[in-house]
Amino acid sequence: MGSAMVSHILAAGYSVTVYARDLRKTKDLQTKGGRTANSPKELGEMSDVVFTIVGNSNDVRSLLLGDDGVLSGLKPGGVTVDMTSSKPGLAREIYAEARRRDCWAVDAPVSGGDAGAREGKLTIFAGGDSEIVEWLAPVMKTMGIVRFMGGAGSGQSCKIGNQICVGSNMIGLAEGIVFAEKAGLDPVKWLEAVKDGAAGSAVMRLFGEMMAVRDYKATGFAEYMVKDLGMAAEAAMAMPGTALNKQLFTVMVANGDGKLGFQGVVDVIRRLNGLS
Repeated sequence: MGSAMVSHILAAGYSVTVYARDLRKTKDLQTKGGRTANSPKELGEMSDVVFTIVGNSNDVRSLLLGDDGVLSGLKPGGVTVDMTSSKPGLAREIYAEARRRDCWAVDAPVSGGDAGAREGKLTIFAGGDSEIVEWLAPVMKTMGIVRFMGGAGSGQSCKIGNQICVGSNMIGLAEGIVFAEKAGLDPVKWLEAVKDGAAGSAVMRLFGEMMAVRDYKATGFAEYMVKDLGMAAEAAMAMPGTALNKQLFTVMVANGDGKLGFQGVVDVIRRLNGLS
C-alpha cells in the first residue's frame, strides 16, 4: 500500500524521500523521482513531514520512537503522520514525544485496502491538532478522503471501530454464502439477489463474489484483522461479537492462511460445516 500512496504524492509534484527496511522496495519510486534515506533518523533529517505505514504497533514504536527513529532526526516544526493501524495509546505517546521536541504528530490510519491505495480513494481517519491536519490536507487528499476525528489517538480509535464493523460484516457474509451453498443455491446468484436489499453492504460488494468463487487474494491480510480486533479487545468493553469474530480469523491464521485476504474466513465457516 505504501508504495502506491507515495506514487500519488509524487504525481502531485511533491518532493519525496523514501525509507524502507528492504531498499529493493523503493526502486519503482526512485524511477518516479523519489530519493532514498538510509535510516529512519536520516529520513527525519531530510523531511518536513514524514508519513509512515508499517505492520504493527511494535514496528511503529521502533520506527518513530527508537534511538535511530524518525523523531530523533526530525527538525523542530516537523510533522509525523502515522498511517499504520495501531494502538490509540501509542499514538498519544508519539504525540507527546513529538510536542516535547517541538514537533507535531498525527495518527491517520486508512481504510480501503490495496485497491483504495492504488486509486487514491482511501478513507483517512485523522487524529491530532485540527490546524495541522488542515495544513496537511492538500498532501493527504492525493491519497483519499480525510476525516478529522479529534485529538491524538482519535484516528486510531476510529479505525478500530471500523474494523469491528468490517469483521462482523465479513463473518455474516461468509455465513450467508455457506448457508446458500448448503441449501443448494448458486452463491453468485444469491449475492445478486440480495445485494440491493438490507443485506447489501460495501463488504458484500467488495468481497462477496471473491468469497463465492474462492478468490482469496489479499487486499488486507487476515493476520492484520486479528491484530485490529485484538486492539478492540484491549478496550475492556463487552463486545461478544467482536470476540467471536477474532477467534474465527485467528483460526484462519492458525490454518496457515494469515497472508490471505480477509475474505478467506469463509473457508473457516465452510470447514465448520463439513465443506471442502
